[in-house]
Amino acid sequence: MASKPELLSRMAAGDGHGEKSSYFDGWKAYDMNPFDLQHNPGGVIQMGLAENQLSLDLIEEWSKAHPEASICTAEGASQFKRIANFQDYHGLPEFRQAMAQFMGQVRGWKATFDPDRVVMSGGATGAQETLAFCLANPGEAFLVPTPYYPGFDRDCCWRSGIKLLPIECHSSNDFRLTKEALVTAYESARSSGVRVKGILITNPSNPLGTTTDRATLAMLAAFATEHRVHLVCDEIYAGSVFAKPDFVSIAEVIEHDVPAGAVDRDLIHIAYSLSKDFGLPGFRVGIVYSYNDAVVACARKMSSFGLVSSQTQYFLAKMLGDEEFMGRFLRESARRLAARHDRFTSGLREVGIECLRNNAGLFSWMDLRGMLREKTAEAELELWRVIIRKVKLNVSPGTSFHCREPGWFRVCHANMEDDTMEVALGRIRDFVHQHQRQKAKAQRWAAKGQLHLSLQRHGAMASQYHHALSSPMAALLSPRSPLVHAAS
Repeated sequence: MASKPELLSRMAAGDGHGEKSSYFDGWKAYDMNPFDLQHNPGGVIQMGLAENQLSLDLIEEWSKAHPEASICTAEGASQFKRIANFQDYHGLPEFRQAMAQFMGQVRGWKATFDPDRVVMSGGATGAQETLAFCLANPGEAFLVPTPYYPGFDRDCCWRSGIKLLPIECHSSNDFRLTKEALVTAYESARSSGVRVKGILITNPSNPLGTTTDRATLAMLAAFATEHRVHLVCDEIYAGSVFAKPDFVSIAEVIEHDVPAGAVDRDLIHIAYSLSKDFGLPGFRVGIVYSYNDAVVACARKMSSFGLVSSQTQYFLAKMLGDEEFMGRFLRESARRLAARHDRFTSGLREVGIECLRNNAGLFSWMDLRGMLREKTAEAELELWRVIIRKVKLNVSPGTSFHCREPGWFRVCHANMEDDTMEVALGRIRDFVHQHQRQKAKAQRWAAKGQLHLSLQRHGAMASQYHHALSSPMAALLSPRSPLVHAAS
């Protein structure tokens, strides 16, 4: 019997989007049972969404004070016809001018940006995909330091057909990128017959919340120039730095830190967005900024598939062009992010949980290695399922960020009200205390000599007990534990 013809494309029928990742599974768990302080206090708290909701009130206040920024008000209606009919994929000139000005402002005026190099896209997702299409062919690769944002697998690879290959970074040096690790990844790809077309970094890092120092950026630019590969810097958290050291953009480095001609600017590209720094993901504003004329021209043509609405451009041109307000917003947002970060991480330290020291972003890189049953990816996912289903917190496991060291979790804390954060901390506190009680119980058993007896007479049982003692999480996941059903 002849097989039935396929009705859908391989892309439609496949799973290249990456939604089978535990990163997206956590979102689904939240969607099925979302926490609400009043109406569903037992629901899942969303701590897997990197979104800044701490300063939206400032934007709301500005919009109320500037009704002329909207074409749907009496004050702005005179511009309705012009804006409603505008469809040039270059974008509103005033929007590109305001965006270029703001990109300089958010980087402390240490770099300048040309409005004619500002290309729109549908959010940072669209910006990354556009760059992938412009810079590489299917089967070619970008090198990415680990851990990295899980969405890159979708944004960069799904439709373009390119590959992302890891540059392995480690906790022993706080996951900092080194030239040795970069060279190792580059040579490994070449020896496997894969052509490397570029390096992709996030600065500030997602999920680490750390900033890249200027020496490392200069090294990356020099490496790109030497090996004729592109350097793409995702800087969507540039305005979310809340502590020292200050943010350093690749734009600042190539303008001021490297000798003229030492770096080929045609190989340097920046992705930016307003989704994170402003908490405006619904506006779908992404930016490709390239120093390469051909990339700018191609990306602008591709932007036809993901334009920002002219109404949104008009509003943002007014707001981003208000230099005084932008300065005040950035300062107050940094203050609020610092306060939220300090409260959350101090709450974790109260129960013995540490995070990687960070100075940026909307999240923390939480270290739960001591709570793993064993040092494996499987044990990390086992713990993650308990946290999702029993503790009711959607945190993201490090394995979903391609981290090779099990036990790290990204936890977002800028996307919720203070009361919700305190509930989350309370749940973590209760969970850790239960873990500690299991540990104390195991230690009391050992103190009574039962462990010694088991070691002498029951080798197999002793081995199992020794494992439980070394990682009391195993006891929490035993058949007698109330948490076991959450892990099944």
